[in-house]
Amino acid sequence: MQSLRFLLLITLVLWLTFGLTSPVQAQEGEPIGTLSISTLYPSMVIGIGETVTFNLDVRSPIPQTVALSVADLPKDWTAEFRGEGRIIQSVFVGQNATAQVEMRVTSPNNISPGEYGLTVMAQAPSGRAEFPLELIVQEKVPAQLAFETEFPTLRGGSDSPFNFSTTLKNDGDEDITVNLLADAPKELAVTFKSAGKDITNLPTDIKSGDEQRIEIAAEPLTNLPVGTYPITVLAQGENSETALTLTAEVTGQPQLTITTPDERLSGDAYIGRSTPIKLILRNTGNSPAAGVTLSASSPAGWTVTLEPEQVVEVPAEGEVEVTAHVRPTEKAVAGDYMVTFRAQPNEGAAKSADFRVTVRTSTLWGVVGVALIAVAVAIVGLAVVRFGRR
Repeated sequence: MQSLRFLLLITLVLWLTFGLTSPVQAQEGEPIGTLSISTLYPSMVIGIGETVTFNLDVRSPIPQTVALSVADLPKDWTAEFRGEGRIIQSVFVGQNATAQVEMRVTSPNNISPGEYGLTVMAQAPSGRAEFPLELIVQEKVPAQLAFETEFPTLRGGSDSPFNFSTTLKNDGDEDITVNLLADAPKELAVTFKSAGKDITNLPTDIKSGDEQRIEIAAEPLTNLPVGTYPITVLAQGENSETALTLTAEVTGQPQLTITTPDERLSGDAYIGRSTPIKLILRNTGNSPAAGVTLSASSPAGWTVTLEPEQVVEVPAEGEVEVTAHVRPTEKAVAGDYMVTFRAQPNEGAAKSADFRVTVRTSTLWGVVGVALIAVAVAIVGLAVVRFGRR
């Protein structure tokens, strides 16, 4: 009997030691927490008749559809939930995931300044959640600046300008005078324009509820290495300021030129004969020029062929030799003519070079001409001698 009691005592001690002190851990994939809904800024100051947007986070422990609603909405106020630009009434949330929903609340134009409250509700099979919001309505909201752009990142070559199109808004009820500043790498010169006018060193006025289109140009002062160049634009007013981060991304770019081994873009050709002309396709850029197609424009009746007509790749800081076979027409007259050679890569702008061709008659015809002249002179001489004796 005593041994049985001792065994039970030992079992109880082991259970208390390991059973109660061991933490219970959720297995991977098991639900964690409960249904919740929240926003980062639950209290906002707005003006009379203004629409404000709350960014809501809905979190669920299990995958389920969550219905959304608003309780205690003040009289004549409106509220709607939006997802991807459309009005919605529910949102699907994955297991242990968070879904983002916009909630737009609009105050009427006939209300008095003061504090107004409402509650956003989330209802799902697993439970219910709510979150209180507060809106402080004022007769006149101070100027509130906001910078926006659809394309904050632009790509370009090492020497090309980056032109950003932005919108500066004043969402407040007061006009504001704004100074524009830019924090950019020293290799870039940043200027501001509005309605075609330079406003880089001048303050600009933005009226209440108005917006202004501002063009921001970042001009490289030198050939930029491949990389990313951040630009911070700051709009400063007396009681409000806003910043916008832009990015100029310099990508590799080929720079093709067409020349000759001796850099002279001129040469001779003969009527009725094909003359080879050596050309150099040179790439001074920081990226290979791939799939370069070569072509030529020549006077009517001429024949110009290129070997090769397609260059697989011209390496960066490299060159490729090409031979152009130029054959003037049989009806050509001796003189100077222009042949244009073009190089078009798969990506990038085409490059061209004008080559001056001096057409000359064949030396064989020159010899024949001299011989004919000599024969004519001899015949005349014989005639003079023969008939002179008479």
